[in-house]
Formats: sequence, structure tokens, C-alpha cells
Amino acid sequence: MKTASSPTSTPVLARWIPALGWLRKYDKTWLRGDVVAGITLGAYLLPAGLGDASLANLPPQAGLYACLFGGLVFWLFCSSRHTTITVTSAISLLVGASLGEIAGGDTTRFGALAAATALLVALIAFIAWLVKAGSIINFISESVMVGFKCGVALFLASTQLPKLFGIHGAHGNFWVNSGNFLKHLDETNPTSLTIGGIALAVLVIGKIFLKNKPVALFVVVGGILASGLLGLEARGVKLLGEVPQGLPPIGLPGAMDLGSLDAVMEDFNSLVPLAFACFLLAAVETAAIGRMFTAKHGGRLDANQEFLALAASNLAAGLGRGFPVSGGMSQSLVNEAGGARTPLSGAFAAGIILVVVLFFSHLLSALPQPVLAAVVLVAVASLFKVSALKHLWRADRPEFLVAIAAIVGVLGQGLLRGVMIGAIISLVLLIRRASRPHVAELGRIPGTRRFSDRERHPDNELIHGALIFRPESGLIYFNMDHVRDTILDRVHAETPPPKLVVLDLSAAPRVDLHSAQMLGTLADELKTAGIRFQAVEARSSVRERLRSEGVDARLGGIDRITSLADAVEAFQKQPIN
Repeated sequence: MKTASSPTSTPVLARWIPALGWLRKYDKTWLRGDVVAGITLGAYLLPAGLGDASLANLPPQAGLYACLFGGLVFWLFCSSRHTTITVTSAISLLVGASLGEIAGGDTTRFGALAAATALLVALIAFIAWLVKAGSIINFISESVMVGFKCGVALFLASTQLPKLFGIHGAHGNFWVNSGNFLKHLDETNPTSLTIGGIALAVLVIGKIFLKNKPVALFVVVGGILASGLLGLEARGVKLLGEVPQGLPPIGLPGAMDLGSLDAVMEDFNSLVPLAFACFLLAAVETAAIGRMFTAKHGGRLDANQEFLALAASNLAAGLGRGFPVSGGMSQSLVNEAGGARTPLSGAFAAGIILVVVLFFSHLLSALPQPVLAAVVLVAVASLFKVSALKHLWRADRPEFLVAIAAIVGVLGQGLLRGVMIGAIISLVLLIRRASRPHVAELGRIPGTRRFSDRERHPDNELIHGALIFRPESGLIYFNMDHVRDTILDRVHAETPPPKLVVLDLSAAPRVDLHSAQMLGTLADELKTAGIRFQAVEARSSVRERLRSEGVDARLGGIDRITSLADAVEAFQKQPIN
């Protein structure tokens, strides 16, 4: 029995853990590419982890722990060959901006809440995987994401520029931070600005001429050496501070395993909106990265499988005293450019971080804060996509306004509310479009028995005495009013009134109960005005709905034989009264 069940259980397990499948087919010639990519990626992740921990208002080791523990498990579960799990600027800013009030100024509690947020993200992602909710990533439109990222970039600049200039920063929204920066600009520390400016210049030059190379690591190492050689701390330059060596205790964060049940539930209720926002960002970003690489290299992306990978990596990050992680675009591009052939490169990168955490993390304490601020500013500069905003302006003004609304939401209401505003805007936009489907007025293509939209093809022939409409959507209770009003407005504008109105239902995959009844009412209203109404080319499920509601006879009889051309030709053959 055991022998018989083993072959059956293994494929099931491999569907949950894809690495079990591709490791069996692993080609030894791929190893060199994966190792080189892993080393390059690890060198790239180290400064990113430090910088994003700073954005999250967490100690630097939290970013290293998140990349380490998330990376150790993500490669086992992901379906994309090149996607890399990491801390990201958007989620880090979201965590940093949202937890301050909940933590009440207690840094230890702040760290525990950040880890607890990662655990909640893992729970949400796991539930999304269980219910196969891969399609939810489409509910946040690309325009909202463009606006959100632009807002994040501006907010980020307002938090990092004070560090670059060596002045005291504020802890508020974009406008508060910007006002504080301008107010204290005369307190700039020349040494901080010089060391930060040099780091910024080197990073920008490296980004232009040494794309996808770990320039940031060399800048970090150079900053540490400069700190010791030039005595930067004595010149008023703030340093990163102590970074503990070794691994943290693994387990539930203190915010979840201490205190009364009421206190735990209060924390839980406070963290759920933040965790859901982090999950949305992680899901959208990770899926976008996977789709990009799938289009480039072929293969298949399983969005639901990426949910399971996010769940596993955030669980590991939370238990390892990190904070929420996600697929990172720039890190994934570095991984691909480094020659990665399989997700194993992510495991090698995590191994590099593990070595640093165990043996070299104490060296990071001398890193100047202005250098770290420069690393962060350059790393997320790509978030502000002027070209994307210009494209939206030229291609779709309503979508451009949606992006601007998302920017304003982030800058004026904060990151958490900005995400929620973006999600709400996306849903409202989706509902609005669904509630106002296009109702095409059809004309006959000259010389054929086929019909198409006269708005697109004005040379199509009109049928004298008849109007033909085709709603290009399913007919649902919230859009049927628009369809009916569009038809009646056009009928009432016709002089003389038509004798026949034909409704082509070929593009309507579904008609609900309410819409079926409204079609019957529309037919009665037209009949009262002396106009015959006929529906044609309905699908089988739609015909069944119309018959079950008893309106098929009022629509001229519903069958699967009569085509639109048949109905028009039968009308034209009738004697003129």
C-alpha cells in the first residue's frame, strides 16, 4: 500500500512545492549561473535590507532577517524562475508610517508589531491560496499602482533628504516632512551633505553605466571605510549604530505571545488593515514581476502558487523577527542579469546574507546615515515614473486622473489610506465601466449578410424602418437601466419612428433575472408605441433564462436558429403598410 501511494502523493506535494519537481530535473550546467547570480543578488540585497529597514523605522538587522528568512523558503514555493523575495520600499514605508501610533513610541513593541504584521500577511496570503483568489490582483489597476508608487517616491524623498543633509527630520505626512526640511535647511551639516552627495553621485553613475551590478554594496563598504578613516562621527555625521551579530530567537513576536487576550485581539484588529494593504502590494508586485519574466522567457506563471510562496516567506520572516516581504522588481532584474537559471539562486543569496549576519554584521555599525539615505533614494527612484504618467495623459485622461488621485491620497492621507484609496478607486472604476457597457447600433456590411457597429464603420448600410442594437456585455441588474435608456433614447430620436427594434444578444454571455424582466418591460413599452421588438442570437443559457421568466414570447420568440440577418430579411419581405 505504501509503495502504491507514494507515486500519487509526490506529484501532489510537488504542486504545492514546485522545487520538488524541478530539482529532480536540475541540470548541473545550471549551477554556475545560479551561484554567480546568487552572489550578485546577495551583494545587492544587503544594502537594500539595511535601507528598507530604515524606511520602516526598524533597526537595520530587521531588514537582513526579513531577506534571510524569506529567501530561505521562497525559492521552494515560487513558480517563477527569476522572481526574488525581498523587503521593498513601498511596503517598508507603509509599515514605518502605520505602526508608530500603535506602538506608542516603544521600539521593542514596534519591532514585534512589524513581525506580527508579516505573520498576518502570511495568513492572508495562505487563505488567498486556499480559495484560489489569483484574480484579485487584477482589482488594483495599473494606473492606481503608477500613482501610488509616485506618491511613495515623493514621500520617501521627504523622509530621506533630512538624513542626506544631516538635519533633524519630522515624522508626519509628505507636507509635514517637506515643511520641516525647508524650515531647517540652514542647519545642514556640510560633512553629511558631502559624504551623502558623493555616495549619491557614485550610485547614479553606476546605475547608468553599470546596470544590475552591486554598486550599492561598494558604496556601503566605501562609506564604512570613510567613517573610520575620516572620523565622520566626530564631525557630526550620524552612523547606523550597533547591528547585533548572530541569529535572532525564532518564534512568535512578543506582541503576540505576551499580555492578555484582549490586548492581543486589540493588536490584531489594529494590524489587519495594514497587513491587508501589505498583501495587496506584495501580490500585485510579485505577480507583475512573474508575468514580465514569463513573457520574456516563456513558461507559465501560477498566480495562486505565488500566494503560497508569499505566505511561506512572510511566515518565515515574521518568525525570524523581520517584517513583510514581497517580490522585488529591481532585485529580480539583478537576479536575471546575473545568469540565474532556477529559483535556487535565491537560496544562495540567502546564504550570503546568513554569513554576514553570523560573522560580519558588527562591521555595519560604522555606516554613515547619509550614505544609507543615498542608497535608498537611488534604489526607489524608479518608483516615480514620469513616462508612465505622460503615457496615461496621452492615452486615457480618466486613468491619468485616477493616478493623480492615488498620488494625492498617498501624500495627503498617508500610505495606508493611500493604498485603500487606490483599491477603492479601482473598484469604483471597474463598477462604473461594468454599469455602462457599450450598446452598439448595427448596420449591414455592404455586400454581406453580416452586421457591425456603425460608430466604427459609418459606411455600413442602414435598414430602413428598423434599428438594431447589440449590448456588448452581460445584462446584469446594475447595467440594464443604461442599456434600456440607450435603446429608448435612440428610438425616440428616430423620425419617423422605426417599425422594428432588433436586439442582438450574441455578445451577452449572461442575463440575470432582473434584466430578463426589464427586457420584457422594454418590449411592452415599444409595443405600446407601435414598434415590434425581437431578440435574436441568444446563447443557450440566456434563452433558458428568458423562457423561465416567461418573456420569450414578448421578445418575438427565442430560438437557436434565427440569425440577425434572417430577422432583418424577414422584416424587409413584409408588405409595406
